[in-house]
Amino acid sequence: MENLIKWLKDNRITEIECITPDQTGIARGKIQPTSKFINEGGIRLPESVLLQTATGDYPDDDAYYNLLDPADIDMLLRPDENACFLVPWAEEPTAQVIHDCYDSMGNMINLSPRAVLRKVLSLYEDQGWRPIVAPEVEFYLTQRCTDPDLPLEPPIGRSGRKESGRQSFSIDAANEFDPIIDDIYDWCEAMELDIDTLIHEEGTAQMEFNFRHGEAMKLADQVFVFKRTVREAALKHKIGATFMAKPITGEPGSSMHIHQSLIDIKTGQNLFSNKDGSASPRFLNYIAGLQTYIPHMMPMFAPNVNSYRRYLPGADGNAPVNIEWGEENRTCGLRVPNAPPEARRVENRLPGSDTNPYLAMAANLACGYLGMMEDLKPRKPIAGRTADEADPDVPFNLEAALEMMAENDTVRDILGAQFVDGFIATRWAEHEGFKRVISSWEREFLLSAV
Repeated sequence: MENLIKWLKDNRITEIECITPDQTGIARGKIQPTSKFINEGGIRLPESVLLQTATGDYPDDDAYYNLLDPADIDMLLRPDENACFLVPWAEEPTAQVIHDCYDSMGNMINLSPRAVLRKVLSLYEDQGWRPIVAPEVEFYLTQRCTDPDLPLEPPIGRSGRKESGRQSFSIDAANEFDPIIDDIYDWCEAMELDIDTLIHEEGTAQMEFNFRHGEAMKLADQVFVFKRTVREAALKHKIGATFMAKPITGEPGSSMHIHQSLIDIKTGQNLFSNKDGSASPRFLNYIAGLQTYIPHMMPMFAPNVNSYRRYLPGADGNAPVNIEWGEENRTCGLRVPNAPPEARRVENRLPGSDTNPYLAMAANLACGYLGMMEDLKPRKPIAGRTADEADPDVPFNLEAALEMMAENDTVRDILGAQFVDGFIATRWAEHEGFKRVISSWEREFLLSAV
C-alpha cells in the first residue's frame, strides 16, 4: 500500500471510488474519503454483487444458493496498486482504484472476472510465457435516449447537422465530434491509458480507439476504465455513448478486436516466430486452440442477447461468422496481420464491444493455451473471401452458446467450475428478462396479422 498511499498524497486525492468489475463489466463498489481508505485498506461487499445482471436481477434461487453462501456473506476487496487511475471528470480530486475480491481465508473469489483472468495468466507464467495483447474498441455516439422504445439517432456534430451515410476512416467526419474526442484524449492522458489511434468506423458517429500492446491484465483494466471515460465525456456534452454490440438497425455492429502474441519472459522473444522469421509450431497450435475452443466460450465473447445481432451472414459486412484464419484477411474471424517476425500475432475479430474485457481476454488466452498444451493443428488458412454462411461449429445465438459452454468439461477445468456455473446463470437470468419484453417488431408485424 505504500506506493499507492504516496500516489494518493502526491495527487492530493480526497475521495476514492473503490471498484471491481462484475460479470457484465459494470463497476461495483463504494466511494470513500481518502483518509478512511488509507486506514482500512479495503472495503467489503456482498458476494452476490458478482452475480448481478445488467438489469439488477439475479439467477434463480437454485443457482444462487448453490453458488453463494446462503447467509449472503461479505467478501473483502483489496486494492491493486497497479490499477489506480485519476477521475478527471470529477469536481473534487478523485481516484478510481480497482480491487480484487477475497474470501475470509484470503483466497480469491472464483466468481470475480479479475480472478478468472489471473487464473489463466498464471498458467502462462508457469510455462515462462507472457501474453501480449492489444484491444481495439468501437462504440457509437448518439443523441440522448430517454425513451427505449425509440430508435437511436446520431448526435448533432459541429456543423449543426446529423451525420448520414457510411464514413469509414473519414477525418472530417471524426472532426465533427472534436470537442468530445478532445476530452476523451485529455482524460485518457490524465489517467495514463495507452490510447493509440482514433478511427471513424463505418457506422454513423461510430468511433474506434486502438490501444497500444501490453500485458493482458493492464489492458483489461484500461478498457474497463476507458468505457467509463467515454460515457462520462458523452454526458458532459449532453449526448450518449454506447458499447452495445448492435445498437442501431441497419448499421454495423461494434466490436472489440483483440490482437494477441506470446513472448518468453526471460528473453523477450516472440514465441510465435522461429529464429528464421517463419511461423513457429506454437503459433499454429495457438490458432488451432482458438478454432477449437472459441465455440465453447462464445458467451464470453458475446454475452448478451443483443451480441448475436452482429453475426448476420452478408449483413453489414463487418462481423465475421466463422473461425477461419488467414493472413491479412478481414473476412476471417482470426486474422493474422502482415507484421515482422518479432510482432507476429493473431487478431480475434469475434468479440463485441459489449463484452467484459477481463473475460474476453481470459477466454482468448485460455483457448490459445489449450491449443498449445494439446498440440492442436489448425484448419488450412483462407487466402480469399470466406463463405458468407455462418460456421456450423459456432453457436450464433445466446441459448445455444450457453448450452455449449455448460457441456464442455475442459472449459470448466481451465476457468473453474464455480465461475462457469455462475457466469452461465447470470446470462440465463438476463435472457429470461429479455423474453418477458414485447418488442416493437412483434407489435409492428404480428399485432394485426396473426
